[in-house]
Amino acid sequence: MKNAPVILVVDDDSAHRTMLRTLLSGWGYRVEEADDGVAAIAAVEQTPFDLVLMDIRMVTVSGIEALDGIKQRNPAIPVVMMTAYSSIETAVDALKRGAYDYLTKPFDFEKLKVTIVRALEHTQLTEENRRLREDLARQFDRQQIVGRSPVMERLLDTVAQVATSEATVLLTGESGTGKELIAEAVHADSKRKRGTFVTINCAAITETLLESELFGHEKGAFTGADRRKEGRFQQAGGGSIFLDEVSEMSLGMQVKLLRVIQEREVTRVGGSDTLPIDVRIIAATNRNLRGLVENGQFREDLYYRLNVVNIEVPPLRMRSEDIPLLAQSFLERFAEQNQKQINGFTPQAMEELIRYEWPGNVRELMNVVERAVVLARGDYLDPESLLLTAQGLDRTAVHADGGDSFGEGTTLDNVERATILKTLDATGGNKSEAARRLGITRKTLNSKLKKYGVMG
Repeated sequence: MKNAPVILVVDDDSAHRTMLRTLLSGWGYRVEEADDGVAAIAAVEQTPFDLVLMDIRMVTVSGIEALDGIKQRNPAIPVVMMTAYSSIETAVDALKRGAYDYLTKPFDFEKLKVTIVRALEHTQLTEENRRLREDLARQFDRQQIVGRSPVMERLLDTVAQVATSEATVLLTGESGTGKELIAEAVHADSKRKRGTFVTINCAAITETLLESELFGHEKGAFTGADRRKEGRFQQAGGGSIFLDEVSEMSLGMQVKLLRVIQEREVTRVGGSDTLPIDVRIIAATNRNLRGLVENGQFREDLYYRLNVVNIEVPPLRMRSEDIPLLAQSFLERFAEQNQKQINGFTPQAMEELIRYEWPGNVRELMNVVERAVVLARGDYLDPESLLLTAQGLDRTAVHADGGDSFGEGTTLDNVERATILKTLDATGGNKSEAARRLGITRKTLNSKLKKYGVMG
């Protein structure tokens, strides 16, 4: 009986209510009663009934009026109306107002039983469909991450494999590569997908405020704390928390975070009670966390707690074949936002996008395309609208006569890459000779070519 459906019987005839309680209890249902429409509405506000069995003719508030009030408060609850007056008009009115079905007194008990079973099954099916839709909406679609390069396919395969576990994940990679999107994918493919996905940028908040944001605070804990606040770890209960730029935490905050991970509980700032948490932790950094550990800037024990599973998000230069897909996706998004009709990129513009180094990765590409869309005057984006060369960032900036043409603001990486490519051209692709002329080992040259996405 503990998990039996609960039915609210509403009737101003006490004898009829008693009869229904005895009958429904015998069928295995739990029964509560209300003697008029007002009491029925109040009861629905307090209890999530599985079904309401309600008389239409009542003195204080009629069943039709009560039906309206019940549906306003809980539209999903099935309401079966009862009346001793068989009237097609009344039945149609009740059904139009949201009643599940309509029965006339005296009851055919078998029909009453079947009606209740069908109403409860209908509600269960509706709820299952709702949950399925929510699950499908939460389920991560690989199409959301634009990119079909082999490196991205391998990354997404790893995400799918890791997501089903409860392991803490550390996302590493350069700034702008899309680590938060990968974190969302891990959450959306996990068993926690129905829970909340909470994000916080550890680099954007001062140490004092970061502690309050993560763990919450009690009223009066510090100046301006005029009420108790729930922290992000509690907000993410049953879900996942994404700690972006976790490497920027102070050593003091690292100690507190380590304790939370170990004990699976938090203490609000200014409080003494420990509060259990149930979250999956996904952290991210664009820095060499192992190097920070060696330099004493990051706790080694916390590093190992976070680095249970490491996922390296590749820079855009390592997946240049994805640039056309990404660029077109951003173009369509920003053209729609700015209400512009832009059909695509000219071949020359796309060539520039592919050849450019993208030190800011996907985020920089997105910003370049957005700016180009805003400034565009024609149907296609051309090299002039991209403004890449104008910024002095053309990665192959070399004169036809062989002289370098690096503008002010050109990054050292761009200069180095252009120099290496020029030397390789001069040696006919001979890496050993190119390395000798550059004053580096062949191993170092290969590492740099890999870094700059040059296949050799």
